[in-house]
Amino acid sequence: MEILNLSLPATNLFASNYLEQSVEVQPFFHYRYNDSQEDMKRIAELNNRPFPRIEVARHIESFMESFPTSEAVKKSIDKLKLADSLVVIGGQQAGILTGPLYSIHKVISIIKLAEQKERQLGVPVIPVFWIAGEDHDFQEVNHVFVENKQSVDKWVYPEKVHQKKMVSDIVLDKGICHSWVQNLIKNFGETEYTNGLLALAEEQIAKSTTFVDFFANLIMELFKDYGLLIVDSGNKEFRQLQKEFFKQQIEHHDRITHSLLEQQKQIEKKGFPKIIDTSENAANLFYYDQRLNERLLLEFERENDCFVGKSGAISFSKEELISIANENPAVLSNNVVTRPLMQEWLFPTIAFIAGPGEIAYWAELKLVFEQFDIKMPPIVPRLNITFLDRSVETDLSELNLDLAEVLSNGTKQDKGRFLEAIKDQELEQLFTNTINLLLEQYNLIKVKTEQLDRGLLPMLKKNENYLLKEIGFMKSKLEETVKLQHDIVLKKYARVDLALRPDGSPQERIWNIFYYLNQYGQNFINDIMTGSYEFDGRHKVIKL
Repeated sequence: MEILNLSLPATNLFASNYLEQSVEVQPFFHYRYNDSQEDMKRIAELNNRPFPRIEVARHIESFMESFPTSEAVKKSIDKLKLADSLVVIGGQQAGILTGPLYSIHKVISIIKLAEQKERQLGVPVIPVFWIAGEDHDFQEVNHVFVENKQSVDKWVYPEKVHQKKMVSDIVLDKGICHSWVQNLIKNFGETEYTNGLLALAEEQIAKSTTFVDFFANLIMELFKDYGLLIVDSGNKEFRQLQKEFFKQQIEHHDRITHSLLEQQKQIEKKGFPKIIDTSENAANLFYYDQRLNERLLLEFERENDCFVGKSGAISFSKEELISIANENPAVLSNNVVTRPLMQEWLFPTIAFIAGPGEIAYWAELKLVFEQFDIKMPPIVPRLNITFLDRSVETDLSELNLDLAEVLSNGTKQDKGRFLEAIKDQELEQLFTNTINLLLEQYNLIKVKTEQLDRGLLPMLKKNENYLLKEIGFMKSKLEETVKLQHDIVLKKYARVDLALRPDGSPQERIWNIFYYLNQYGQNFINDIMTGSYEFDGRHKVIKL
């Protein structure tokens, strides 16, 4: 398995600047991600801070009991309890069938960077994946994309969820899920690995109660041999560990919001757009209302000195909310601003693995962290990976396409030049002459019509448009005939786009890992994990 390293721009301007560690973005972070000296500064900072390592390790041990495990997982739990342990951490929503490929890329990044850091630093470094089970946007996790006649089809899990439930609380209908997954995998096409893949999915569905369970079971089945640990932010027991930190967030909610807004102003002065949508009244916490069966975002009403949600449907004084945090923290959860803080209080993080969008929003949090006298961890860009099938590589070569250009922009320009080159120029000229002659004659007819009966002008225009439409129809039919003569080449362009830039998006945002497991077998993950990866911001193309 060969790995190519390509320098490609990130999907947003800020992340591109971060990959280059430009002077414009450096002031918004506490550490540089590509400087080994920064690791030692980070360790020195972490050594001066307390972490609930034992409590967190015990929770993870209990939480992971029902998921696929291994000796490597048990060893990671034991290492986490050690006083000098560190973690590489990152997270993602619990997408069905693990969601888009970038979720898998993030897991790979966490594991591989933890391995590298442990070798380099000589201390225990544990890979931790934070499942964003407290998220309530079901529409973001309930679908995958599949190929359908050389185009992209969205397959939505058919079960409806009407309330704003946390994904951790959404119960999996095993019958519906089994049927849906079975149809999906069969859509990939029958291979020697299909039956085994169906069996793997069926086994994990049978063991799962919720959406998060299904996600966690699949992730651990695929990565259990690499010592990966997982937590679910929506887990009620996990939030019991967070009560003291919730109380700090409530006490200092105004400082958090003020710091965020101030940092956003500084970023905008540098010409970058702000990412986090917020207001001066933001409390940056959610409250789960059991009566409404919804997760409600809280705001602070200064005039009434209270926290409110859903236009006043719920209301708490600061003292009441602190009491809730102390007695029932399971009903509280973090938003995009406070989740990084909570993560940082719980785990001794040597590196946070971030996608392009996350890099941009973490930049807005520097002053928030400083309000609590702590620093943001080093933010390491996750591995951006593209899988390149040999047949697609052959198509690229035969079409003389540049791989980096295709990964960035697809084949649209090259295909356009090819279509221009194969046009029948004589046919083009005939139709151009015909249309020009028609327009010229109709202008003469228009002059006569104005003299005889102006009321007939709309009918004349309609008649003219009809003839132009028919000429255009005939022209398109003849052009299609020309294209059919070059169908083999045009299908190659389509195959390249579908594999590498489906629907105009990066491969990792559209395709799902189960397609590749069906093509290459369950050892596909192990093959990828044997590769050597540099966290240098370059794009990794893995030739299959």
